Amino acid sequence: MPPRPSNAVAAAAAPPAAIISPFVDTLCTGGLSLLVLVPLLALGRTDALILNAGLQAWIGALVNMPHFLASYRMVYRTRESIRAHPWAAIYVPILLLLACIGAVVAARWTDVPVSALLTISSIYLAWHYTGQAWGMCATFTYLDGNPFDQRERRLIRGSLIILMAWHVIWFLHLGYEQYVDLTPLYEGLSAVTAVAVVMGLAGFTLHQRRTGRIAPLRAWIPWIAILVWYAAMARVGLPALFIVQIAHALQYLIFPFRVEINRTERARQVVALHMGIYLVVLLAGSIVAAIALPLGAMAVVATWLGSRPGQVVGFAISAFFNIHHYFTDGVVWKLRNPAVREDLFGHLARPSPARARM
Repeated sequence: MPPRPSNAVAAAAAPPAAIISPFVDTLCTGGLSLLVLVPLLALGRTDALILNAGLQAWIGALVNMPHFLASYRMVYRTRESIRAHPWAAIYVPILLLLACIGAVVAARWTDVPVSALLTISSIYLAWHYTGQAWGMCATFTYLDGNPFDQRERRLIRGSLIILMAWHVIWFLHLGYEQYVDLTPLYEGLSAVTAVAVVMGLAGFTLHQRRTGRIAPLRAWIPWIAILVWYAAMARVGLPALFIVQIAHALQYLIFPFRVEINRTERARQVVALHMGIYLVVLLAGSIVAAIALPLGAMAVVATWLGSRPGQVVGFAISAFFNIHHYFTDGVVWKLRNPAVREDLFGHLARPSPARARM
C-alpha cells in the first residue's frame, strides 16, 4: 500500500483557492484595467479614453449590460429567490418604475425629476464601486488563508470611504457647476485622497507584518484599481466614467459566473453545455436590452407625450437599471448567508468569509 502524502504535500498539490483561477481573478478584478489605464495616464494620452458613441454602445452591450442581467439572474432565478428578496425583486423595481414614469411625464414641463434620478444613481454609484472593491480585497485575503483583522479592515475600508466621498463630490462638482461652485471642496477632498492612500498602505503593511507574508496580488489589485480609475476620472472628466464602468462590470462578472457553475454542478447537469447556453442568452439579451430597448422606448414616448419626454426616457431607463442593480447587488451578496456562501465558494474546501462586503 503506497504511503499517504503528508498534509504539506497535499496542500501543495491542491489547486489554489480562487473564484475562477488566480490569473483570471487578477485580470478581471482590475488587472486588465490597470494594463490599459496606467500607460495612458503616464503618457498623457487620456484622449484615447474618449470613445465614439457607436463603440460605446457595443462595448456596453457586450460587457456592461451582461453584468446587470447576471445580477438579475441571481434574484429572479427561482420563486424561492424572489420570495427571499422581495424588496430587490418586487418592491424597489415597482417604486423605481413609477418614479421613472413620473420623471418622463414631468419632462414636458421640467427636467428636475429626471435630474434627481440621475443624481441619486451617481451618488449610489460611489458606494457601489468602493463597496465592491472592499468585498474583493477581503474575499481574496480570506481565500489566501489570511483574512484581515479588525484594525487592518478599518484602515482599508476607511481609505475607500474617503474615495467614496471624493467620487460623490467629483460628480456634484461637474454636474452642478452652473448652480454652485464646489471647487474648494473638490480640491480639498482631492488632497485628502493622499490620506486614503496612506491608510490603505498601512492596512496592507500591518497585514503583512501580522501574517508574515504579502497579501496576494488579487487582494491588492481592486484597491489599486479604484485609485487609478478615479485618477482617470479626475483627469478626463465624465467621459472616463464609461471606461471605469466597463472595468467595474468585468470585475463583477466572474462572481455570478462562478455561482452559475457551482449551482449547475450541484444539480448534476453538464456544466459546459449549461454555461454555453447561459452565455449565449446573457449576450443576446444584453444586446437587445442595450440597443433596442432605449430606442424603442424613446420612439413610443415621443409619440405619446412629445419630443422632450422622448429625449429623456433614455436617462430614465439608465437610472432604473443602475439604481436597481446597486440595490440588488447589496442584497444578494450577503456572505453571512450560508446559501450565498455555498453558491460562491462551494467548489472550495473551506468556507467563505462571513463578512466580505462593505
